[in-house]
Amino acid sequence: MSSKDLSEVNQENPIIEYGKWLATHPKIWSEETIKSTLLQFVDLLAVTIPGSQEPVTKDVIKTVESWGAGSSTLICNKKSLSAPWAALVNGTAAHALDFDDNFDPAKAHASAVLIPAILALAEENQLGGIQCIDAYICGLQIMGKVGQGLNPYHRNRGWHATATVGAIGASAACARLLGLNQDQSSFALSISTSLASGFMSQFGTKMKPLHSGLAAKSGTIAASLAKNNITAGLQTFDGINGMNYLMIGQDYEQLKESISKPQHGQTLKFDTKNIEEPLHLDFYGFRVKRFPNCGSAHRAMDIMLNLRNKLNLTPEKIKKITVEAPISHLNNLMYNNPKNSMEAKFSMQFALSCILNLGRCGLSEFKETQISCPDLKNIYDKIELIGVDKSEIEIPTKLTIKLVDGSEIEEKTFFPVGSKNHPFSDAEYWNKFEECSKIHLTKRNYTNLRNNLEKLDKLESISTLMKELK
Repeated sequence: MSSKDLSEVNQENPIIEYGKWLATHPKIWSEETIKSTLLQFVDLLAVTIPGSQEPVTKDVIKTVESWGAGSSTLICNKKSLSAPWAALVNGTAAHALDFDDNFDPAKAHASAVLIPAILALAEENQLGGIQCIDAYICGLQIMGKVGQGLNPYHRNRGWHATATVGAIGASAACARLLGLNQDQSSFALSISTSLASGFMSQFGTKMKPLHSGLAAKSGTIAASLAKNNITAGLQTFDGINGMNYLMIGQDYEQLKESISKPQHGQTLKFDTKNIEEPLHLDFYGFRVKRFPNCGSAHRAMDIMLNLRNKLNLTPEKIKKITVEAPISHLNNLMYNNPKNSMEAKFSMQFALSCILNLGRCGLSEFKETQISCPDLKNIYDKIELIGVDKSEIEIPTKLTIKLVDGSEIEEKTFFPVGSKNHPFSDAEYWNKFEECSKIHLTKRNYTNLRNNLEKLDKLESISTLMKELK
């Protein structure tokens, strides 16, 4: 399809408008926006380093290592592969521990998809740090806009948005990174819809982190195909056979009209009038993770940790714990009696018991040897979960703790530590980075990597950063 053909399509078509924005928006960002992006690179690489040693990542490497050599680094591995396979591996590693950030407009793990795709293509094409930052900002913006056009019902009906919306965000980031023109950028977005899939029924299995890797891979492929003249349909976002109808349902129009209190800008409408406004990275921010498990448990975990420390709570003092939370959160926490570490990451019972018994819930607590610990399991039956059919912006998570002495404690919160309303300090980002990476990197690599991350926007070649991650 030629540019003339594209111009004849309805100019409110989101694929065309988003493609135009990606191709023409000035590469000028505020110092604050650049700094925020840099910190997301810090956080994502922090969790990818230990994630690279997880069984799921090693299994993916074993599968793809013979499929195509290239110049894109596999993190904490001596091998390099072609960009799509490096993005697949590193994207899987980034999400393997479920310690990576959440991005609310898309209801997805954004950085675990965007950054592996960007780094793989940037290394292959010998691009610099500021180009990676620019691609991330743009990819996140389109990922958020598409997520707002599909959610909350897309995710509530069982699609894993990290895999679906993530693939589109990654294609946008890669289109921007490769400097695609308007037509090519639009086609890249369309191509990615044919590569977007993933169900929440995979939570608690090895496929869940693979969703992030597959989305990152899809973004590199979609943009690269578009660069080399692969065209695609222009109605794959909005229309009877578009994502909105196929990945939400035939009641899409009724659902759209029924939304009176949209959360995180989710209106079931693809905004083509104000693509840059608000800039999602600045306006919505992220939910950076304090704990390496499903973020749906974090509000309750913050409360439990606070009460334990403040009141010296111990398991023997407690008769019952009631957690009242949005049902959309509890639906993600489907393992009441987890049998392994992957299931434990989606268990409110394990999370609260871990904090109550140990006063912490970090990487070491998700070792397989901990999951079956009797002291942790003994409190599961004391925990009751009550789901409320309201959004997370309408109701807080509330913990009610009944003590054996007959007294009762209640506390609630809307905002987990790490969210925009309770953000990490710079020091907390770097502390997490050190905690995650120190046992996997030499002192020299750690120092060089940190120095390069601190000046990411000044690096002439992203290879300077990646060589410290081999």
